[in-house]
Amino acid sequence: MSKRDVFEYAVLRVVPRVERGECFNAGVLVYCRAKSFVAARTHLDERKLEALDPQADVLGVRAALRAVEGLCGGGEAAGQAAGDDAGRRFRWLIAPRSTVVQPGAVHSGLTADPAAEVERLLDLLVR
Repeated sequence: MSKRDVFEYAVLRVVPRVERGECFNAGVLVYCRAKSFVAARTHLDERKLEALDPQADVLGVRAALRAVEGLCGGGEAAGQAAGDDAGRRFRWLIAPRSTVVQPGAVHSGLTADPAAEVERLLDLLVR
């Protein structure tokens, strides 16, 4: 059996009308300290979004989800966080906030391949 490392993950939720509190899953964040790995993958179900709020800003929500992916990727897309390590970027993204895209609770597990874990969780929890 290959070596497995601890990883943490959180689900990204879309809350189209914060005052109502209704939400649906639209992505996952995965962080593995041992591998200095952080990544996000998103999948926006526009039908769910429009069912919860017919006037929702679909392009704005999509842009917010892309911004999370960009921040995880580092580099120019991460803006001011570009110089931060993977753990700091993950912790910033999981901080509670009252916005249309919100992180859920943080969970942990063991994995030999954090990148594959991102896809597995996206399929299991979002799609």
